[in-house]
Amino acid sequence: MTKTSRLLLSIHLFATLTLVGCGSEDASTQKETADLVAADILPAPASDLLPHQQLAKDFLKELIEIDTTDETGDNTAAAEAMANRLIAAGFPTEDVRVLGPVDKKGNLVARYRGRDSGRKPLLLLAHIDVVAADPADWTLDPFTFIEQDDYYYGRGTTDDKDEAAIYIANLIRLKEEGFQPDRDIIVALTADEESGDHNGVDWLLQNHRELIDAEYALNEGGGGNIKDGIHITNSVQASEKVYVTYILETTNPGGHSSLPVKDNAIYHMADALVRIRNHDFPVSINEVTQMFFERSAELEEGELGDAMRGVLQSPPDPAAIAYLSGTPHYNSRLRTTCVATRLDAGHADNALPQRARATVNCRVLPGESVGAVQSTLETVIGNNLVTVTEVEAPKLSPPSPLTAEMLGAIEATTEEMWPGVPVIPTMSTGATDGLYLRNAGIPVYGVSGLFGDIDDVRAHGQNERILIKSFFEGQEFLYQLTKTLSREDQK
Repeated sequence: MTKTSRLLLSIHLFATLTLVGCGSEDASTQKETADLVAADILPAPASDLLPHQQLAKDFLKELIEIDTTDETGDNTAAAEAMANRLIAAGFPTEDVRVLGPVDKKGNLVARYRGRDSGRKPLLLLAHIDVVAADPADWTLDPFTFIEQDDYYYGRGTTDDKDEAAIYIANLIRLKEEGFQPDRDIIVALTADEESGDHNGVDWLLQNHRELIDAEYALNEGGGGNIKDGIHITNSVQASEKVYVTYILETTNPGGHSSLPVKDNAIYHMADALVRIRNHDFPVSINEVTQMFFERSAELEEGELGDAMRGVLQSPPDPAAIAYLSGTPHYNSRLRTTCVATRLDAGHADNALPQRARATVNCRVLPGESVGAVQSTLETVIGNNLVTVTEVEAPKLSPPSPLTAEMLGAIEATTEEMWPGVPVIPTMSTGATDGLYLRNAGIPVYGVSGLFGDIDDVRAHGQNERILIKSFFEGQEFLYQLTKTLSREDQK
């Protein structure tokens, strides 16, 4: 029996004893009792699971083995599978709905009714679509749930069917325990977060906002980091950068390649891209990145820790900026970034190019003007023969406030399960469908308690997997956090 198994069972039994009452025993005595019982009744094989853990495993297996890719999958089938699980557990059919814009893009919205305290619901969000996975690229079948070497394997085990399975299992666990929240708890399992034209969160907000309207939401985007087997940080995504893409284009009359001139479309484009490469947008620290660097600095020694503290000075230390800018992970959190991602030019080997096009993708700091980014690119290029055109209007994503209620609950739950592990607010440099909720005025916090090896990230990649231990730790973390956020006495 592992230390983690004992911890999880102890927490579960402690909660159960507390609910049913234990006479005059105080909390310390109750927990000691729970620990003794755990030691006596847990079956010897470490693979034996508690009922709610078995549910989560079963649900994850079921979801993994339903193809929900945009190209060949059926998100509705996965949503209906989880809906059936809830209805079988006694949830009213009117509180379990599968709906969507087209046949295979269904979304599950389930509601656990709380008492009427005047508090808006808590939304638990997870997408159940996944990126494509070619079996030829994997050593294991991506759409078969496989348990091997202390891991669960399969497409979606970390992005994001793990959280979907946990939310459904935890909802059933809460119902079986008779937990009465002081607000409704909503679970939404959605489509097209990864790709496609029917993003579930966006569609629900536009067509059925009343089903998912909430005070705030928990989503993917955060999670824990393990280094050399040690839990080092539990991150909370509170903001994300704004995605915007530009097309750079220049045209030219061209001519025969035997008569070259310097007025060449490819040269104009090459010069423009070199200037973009050499330009650094200014450093800008916001509430989330301020706390990210403050708390991260406490974990680092030497130059890195000094640099993290240095960028928080007013004005930021130039040497600190230069040091952190050398690492993409930190540079992307300091400033807006733009990078060339595609290039197309010319029409024949023996002809001067008549056209050159390039794609430049930018990730803009939340709160900064996207229009100003385009103006900056045009100024940096400094050549009116190269046009800059926005491909699609960006979806803005205002930061979620780091309130004492939310951050305090996450910190307390983290400390209870992993004493001494710090909570680090982060700004994602990528994007999640939480941006639709933020635009609708619903704060979103990416947090899961699901820890993974910082040097072995396989989401979207080959042989995607999750540590079995981490899966069940995350389940317990989200169970405890959900209860904390839906009890008035915990505010």
